Amino acid sequence: MRSPIYLDYAATTPVDPQVAARLGRHLTLAGVFGNPASTTHYFGRQAAQAVETARAEVAALINADPGDLLWTSGATEANNLALFGVMRANARKGRHLLTAKTEHKAILDICRRLERDGGTVTYLDPDPDGRIPLARIAAALRPDTVLASLMHVNNETGVIQDLAAIGALTRERGVLLHVDAAQSAGKLPIDLQTWPVDLLSLSAHKLYGPKGVGALYVRQRPVRVRLEPLLYGGGQERGLRAGTLPTHQIVAMGEAFRIAREQMAVEPARIAELRDRLWRALATLGEVTRNGHAEQCVAGILNVSFASITAEALLADVPNIAVSTGSACTSAGNEPSHVLRAMGCDAVRARGAVRFSLGRFTTVEEIDQAVQAISAAVQRLRELSPLWPSSH
Repeated sequence: MRSPIYLDYAATTPVDPQVAARLGRHLTLAGVFGNPASTTHYFGRQAAQAVETARAEVAALINADPGDLLWTSGATEANNLALFGVMRANARKGRHLLTAKTEHKAILDICRRLERDGGTVTYLDPDPDGRIPLARIAAALRPDTVLASLMHVNNETGVIQDLAAIGALTRERGVLLHVDAAQSAGKLPIDLQTWPVDLLSLSAHKLYGPKGVGALYVRQRPVRVRLEPLLYGGGQERGLRAGTLPTHQIVAMGEAFRIAREQMAVEPARIAELRDRLWRALATLGEVTRNGHAEQCVAGILNVSFASITAEALLADVPNIAVSTGSACTSAGNEPSHVLRAMGCDAVRARGAVRFSLGRFTTVEEIDQAVQAISAAVQRLRELSPLWPSSH
């Protein structure tokens, strides 16, 4: 039996060996293990320096001021702090928030909570290719709109939104812009010195770092973004995120982002070649539809629907290939992807959709082996399907 093939990098990435080694050096007495807040002695100061070095590494990848970054437990907490923090701190200005129906549940669930708390949320429809037209965003902005939250890269389809244009619009209207960049950091250029983005969420485990750590960028200039903290009890991170900082995880995230900055010149292009190789092979099966914009998409994600079969049946037939039917956070449910349904896909097409996501350690051999196994499974399942005409 062949070794399992991992093609679910959008769910999580394996930790890069260099990152794992760096993390390990910040755990034990022989390494840098102190509490970064204990600045009265050497051990604490050593840890604090490691934290600030990591903050600078993360900031360098997105061309931001290190002082504008707050450590969190991941992108989900960063999203919570951004949305709850901004809406609560700016309640006197208004209680309206703008987002899209294709956002991650880590945004949509927060919006539902804000609605229960008396806020108002507009959920934008995307075009069939997954992009949100600028005119649709402009039409939805209101005098009481405080915040727009739109992800950079969709986690299911890989579709890229035009943040520079969106940010220019929100800045002109006096509306703050939050971006979930968990799927784009290290894969696409991000320049927060020039982009009019006010808050941006990051995750380590989507970029070959450990799970359980992330960051939130909060712009301080030209105008400081006001936030109400979620956590109290220590004053860490300028009083906006209390709790002892996990030095080992933070240092590992810094190392992951440093490596990503070095790899940006070559890694996305290599992954895009593998993705295109996969798509060309799958397309020969016939009646295979690509979901999402074919050009405005990140290199590592390919979402396709196979006619006449369900994704669940296909995944069960190729147990040694790790792919997904959508977001890892909702994969346990039986409902069709909310992202694909928002893009106008019918239930049959949505249920036949599979997300392939490739990464740093994906090889040509793995792609070819996956194509062979999936092609055989698709043909086998179609022969059994009453929906597949015999004329095929």
